[in-house]
Parts: sequence; structure tokens; C-alpha cells
Amino acid sequence: MGIYEELVARGLIAQVTNESEIREMINSGKANFYIGFDCTADSLTAGHFMALTLMKRLQMAGNKPIALIGGGTTMIGDPSGRTDMRKMLTKEDIDHNAECFKRQMERFIEFGEGKAQMVNNAEWLLNLNYVDLLREVGACFSVNNMLRAECYKQRMEKGLSFLEFNYMIMQSYDFYYLFKEYGCNMQFGGDDQWSNMLGGTELIRKKLGKDAHAMTITLLTDSQGKKMGKTAGNAVWLDANKTSPYDFYQYWRNVADGDVLKCIRMLTFLPLEQIDEMDKWEGSQLNKAKEILAYELTALVHGTEEAEKAQAAAKAIFAGGGNSENMPSTTLSAEDFSEEGLNIIDAMIKAGLVNSRGEARRLIEQGGVSVDDVKITAPAHIIPLADFEKGYVIIKKGKKVFHKIIK
Repeated sequence: MGIYEELVARGLIAQVTNESEIREMINSGKANFYIGFDCTADSLTAGHFMALTLMKRLQMAGNKPIALIGGGTTMIGDPSGRTDMRKMLTKEDIDHNAECFKRQMERFIEFGEGKAQMVNNAEWLLNLNYVDLLREVGACFSVNNMLRAECYKQRMEKGLSFLEFNYMIMQSYDFYYLFKEYGCNMQFGGDDQWSNMLGGTELIRKKLGKDAHAMTITLLTDSQGKKMGKTAGNAVWLDANKTSPYDFYQYWRNVADGDVLKCIRMLTFLPLEQIDEMDKWEGSQLNKAKEILAYELTALVHGTEEAEKAQAAAKAIFAGGGNSENMPSTTLSAEDFSEEGLNIIDAMIKAGLVNSRGEARRLIEQGGVSVDDVKITAPAHIIPLADFEKGYVIIKKGKKVFHKIIK
């Protein structure tokens, strides 16, 4: 089985142009492909996991990845899959985020001469002259065709700014520029990017009269792709300072029964033969599959040592053993406590268990919060100082989220 056939077997490919040519290029290691990453935050999320592992798979098969940092396109904003306009960032914010991305990508992709490249589209997009761009590129795009694209249809009802309307042209220009200057012959992206990607393919053909290729992949499934990397309203980051290895492990440990084998097939590097056997698992065996998924992905991002710690902590906690050694924790100062103790809502906010006091209040009123296995029913509850005699208390949110508050 070639790498292209493996991608198909893992359920990664949704749409593809020139399939026979692309299969030959990928299987023979001749693909010089790019995937773009807009710098909207200072860390990649679990939502980027698909792209990172895909780049790793293709590089292992001899193909050359180009990790395109969107220093230019991030200043515009992509309307794909959105119902509102993206928050505008400063150039300084974007540059900082790009540096953070670089450090995280190096865990997955090997960079260097003859290997993977990392480039930033600010290099060419920020220096474009508007009139020159109109003359060079504008005539290659039909406004009628652009408005038929699904990414624009979704935004037309709410209002599509001219700024966002230009995103397709900018992304298309990226492929055109990479094709000319870097020998890039293929592009990958989520299925919601398909219209933008075809724009780049057509631009190359119209301007240069040469063949180019475009491929799109799904992120889990069409419905889950946009949700991936978020849980309970919070992003699941690859940066350990933003999402601890334990919380990262727990996110994957708690995926739905119907998704666990899909995730294992798409995101891990376990052999397909092993995964095919796991497809027969059901009932309690699915919990074992979730542990495998969580361990494999945590090891990829944070290393085997952190993955083993997270797994041991999770098993100890759910077994009721009270082992909190590797549990996520927050250390508070004396100023955080009143004479009586610590307000439960303040504790949850400082621990990052909720985003707002209103969210904390609702969880408590719904019976979803416990302290040292005692359910809390009043949002005004004070955890008494006496409860901290052992040095900490454990807050439980829902059935599966544990956090140690250290005094």
C-alpha cells in the first residue's frame, strides 16, 4: 500500500483534483506541498492536529512539506465556516504568534535543507501594490463564481465585508507565488477551503499555462472538523502552559464512543492492521480504545514521559485512589483567601475551570461541582480554611474534570 492509499484508508481525503497524477506524485515522494496556518493565537490547537500529522506522514514517505505561516492573510481574516468577522490583530501580535507556531511545528516536522520549509506569506502579501495586484490577478477571478462559493454564501446573510471577500484572492495568490518561487506543486486544506484552493489552481493555469494540483482533507468529519480542538467552550491548546498534558489527555480520553476509532485511524500512527482489529471492539473495550487514543496523541505532543504521567493520574483518580500527584493544579497566594476561606466561584475561575462567574454559577446550581467529593449547591459557598490543612483541596467539575487547588 502506497502512502496515498493509506491516506484514503485512514479516511483523510474528501476531494481531489487530478487524482491519478496526485497518487503517483505522493507515492513516489515527488510532492512539494503546502498547508497554511493563520496566526490567530499564540498556540496551535487540537484543531491543527490533522494538518500536522498529515505533514508528518507525507514527509516520512519522502515528500517535502511547506508550512505556510499566514502572517499576511491573518491580517484579513477568512470567512470560511464563520458567522462573524474575525478579530483584527496587530502586526506585532501576528509576528509573536508565528514564532510560537514555529516552535510547536518542529515537534512534528523535520526542517532543514532538502527537508521541510517554513515560510511566511507576509513576505509577499504585505508588499503587494494594490493596482498591480488588480492588473495581474483581478482579471482571473469571476465575481459570480466567487459568490457561489460556500464560504461566501454562509456569510452573505450576516454581512460579508470587502476585506473578507479578498481572502480567496490572497490564498489563491499564495499557491501561485509558492508554485513560482518554491516549486510547490500541491496544496492541502480542510474541506471548507475547497473553493479557495481551486482559485489558486486556476490562477496558476491562467497565468502560467501549467498544471497544478489541489487536494483537500477533512478534519474528522464535516460536522466535527470545525468543533475539533474545543471542549466546553475552551480551546484545547498544544502549548502545555495553556492546556496541561493531563487536560490534553483527558480531552481525547473523553471523545464520544462513535468517534474514537475514527480519531485513532486519522490521527495516530498505529498500523492500519491493528486499527482494523480494534474496529470490532464494543462496550467496555471502547474505553480501552480511548485510553490508547489519548496516550498516543499526548505522547506526540508532550512526549512519552508526560503521556505516562497523565495516564497514571487519570487511572488513579477514576479508580478512587486519591492519587493527585500528576493532577492539574493551581497554587494560590494568601491574598486569594479571606478570613473564612476561599469562595468556590473564585477558585474555579483562578483554576481556569470556567470562563466566567455566570458559567460557574450555572454549573454549581445544576449540581456539577464538588469539593473533596462533597457536592456544592450554593454559588456563595466558601471553602473553609480547615479544608486546606492537608495543603490542597480537589475541585471536581462534572464527572471527569479534576483540579487541585493548593494553598
